[in-house]
Amino acid sequence: MSTNTGTVQDTGLKAAAVATFLVFGINGLVFASWAARIPAVTETLNITSGQMGTLLLCTAVGSLLALPTAGLVVGRIGTANTVRFGGLLAAAAGAGIALSLYLESIPGTAIALFFFGIAIGLWDVSQNIEGADVEHKLRRTIMPQFHAAFSGGAFVGALIGAGLSNLGVDLPLHLLVIAGVVVLVTMIAPRHFLPHVPAATPEGEAKQAKGPSAWRDSRTLLIGVVVLGATLTEGAGNDWIAKASVDGLGTSESTGALMFALFVLAMTAMRFLGGRVIDKYGRVAVLRASMAAAAAGLGLFVLAGNVWLAAAGAALWGVGAALAFPMGMSAAADDPKHAAARVSVVSTLGYISFLAGPPLLGYLGDLTGIHLALLAIMAPIVLALLLAGAAKPLPAKADGT
Repeated sequence: MSTNTGTVQDTGLKAAAVATFLVFGINGLVFASWAARIPAVTETLNITSGQMGTLLLCTAVGSLLALPTAGLVVGRIGTANTVRFGGLLAAAAGAGIALSLYLESIPGTAIALFFFGIAIGLWDVSQNIEGADVEHKLRRTIMPQFHAAFSGGAFVGALIGAGLSNLGVDLPLHLLVIAGVVVLVTMIAPRHFLPHVPAATPEGEAKQAKGPSAWRDSRTLLIGVVVLGATLTEGAGNDWIAKASVDGLGTSESTGALMFALFVLAMTAMRFLGGRVIDKYGRVAVLRASMAAAAAGLGLFVLAGNVWLAAAGAALWGVGAALAFPMGMSAAADDPKHAAARVSVVSTLGYISFLAGPPLLGYLGDLTGIHLALLAIMAPIVLALLLAGAAKPLPAKADGT
């Protein structure tokens, strides 16, 4: 009897892991389908890097409004329904972006990107909370693999973007097809998620797990600052590698999309290997090595005089950017009692950088060129290096405090 129960639970847990993996993957596909073709957006709307930065800022504002409330939304409707809602809203916003680009409407694109940002904010936090739940139930480190699914989806999205760009397929049509895929996956996959357990438990101490106190926890905030600095290198790469390749190296739009694909492929490979690397060398050492690799790759990409050296830099940059965010999620979730609230806090701080940083680089790019503006990322990389010790795992205690 107990054996059968255990088998059913194991089967359900595996299904939840697969569903979470798929949801992360489609999230990456959606993001890359947009990011890989940013040069096409600037051309369609006839705008500068700074104006493109303003459009990206609309996405950032939407997400930053949604992120602090995402934990409350998950608490009310669960991770599965939050992913479904985020997916539907993302698909609707994608259709709005497509229509606005077809009409060459900058205001319409801005409004659609704002709602796209809200959708992505809700989707991202809920999938990370689900990933943390699955990781704890499996009792092994798999968060990097979930983020590898995001990167893998982004790689596929970047390749699709490069191919469609090379074939001359209009971006609006591309986005409409992706919107249909999003609806299909986000409606079906979350049915296999683990049942959501509210933050409150029978213990009176449970109130400490709620959002306000999580925002006052010093370790959580330090981890958030590390992730904030580290994720800027990922966000900047996602949003600007394609454009920087076109502007700084004189490549074609399709080659710029392939450069972005290489960056994402390197991230994906490192994330698949990340669990073993972290278990062998420790979270703090790997985080510091990651930031050093990101700095070296960024410098090589910007300063390289030819496409091949820049490609090597993009790959090293991707390797360095790969593990910071998933390590931050795992560090925030070290104490299962407070995992949901702390994951939400660290996600919020990380996405402030991930979403708001790249638009600011666009404004700087109007002054220096976007290619050279990327060197500004060195400052937050150094900050993440200095504060990496905050991600050290908590000592194991019987009471979990």
